[in-house]
Formats: sequence, structure tokens, C-alpha cells
Amino acid sequence: MTFCELREKDVINIKDCKRLGCVSDLVFDPKNGCILALITSSNEKLWGLLGKDCEYEIPWCKIKQIGPDIILVEMDPEKDRR
Repeated sequence: MTFCELREKDVINIKDCKRLGCVSDLVFDPKNGCILALITSSNEKLWGLLGKDCEYEIPWCKIKQIGPDIILVEMDPEKDRR
């Protein structure tokens, strides 16, 4: 799977069934090259002005399943918000 394929997937929290956004970036360990976390961004703004812009850092251990269309995670959204 490529990074471009990951960016097309929606990230869903299975604790509250809410969409956390799409994958926007990855965090790597520079020593061994392993992925440590996914960064998601959610643009919930109306016409780009009103609303909120959320970003989450989701540790790799919180990812439960990567499917063809979505990534399922189990996390506390308030704790992992950036």
C-alpha cells in the first residue's frame, strides 16, 4: 500500500463512530523507519470560513483495521487531538 492510497481513506473512530478525517501525514521513527503514528486532518468548515479545523495524531497501536475504503481506530478523540 502506498501513501497516496492511505490518503484516500477516511479514518473512523470505533468508540463513537465519528469520522476523524483523512490521512494527511505519517510519523516515522528515524532510527528504524517504522511508522509511529498517522496524522489526520478534518476540514469541517463551511465555505472555508466557519467551523473548526481538527487534526489528530493517532498512534499506530490504536489502528484496528485498514480496509479498502476506511481505517478503523480506537482512541479518545480529546486526548489525541493536536
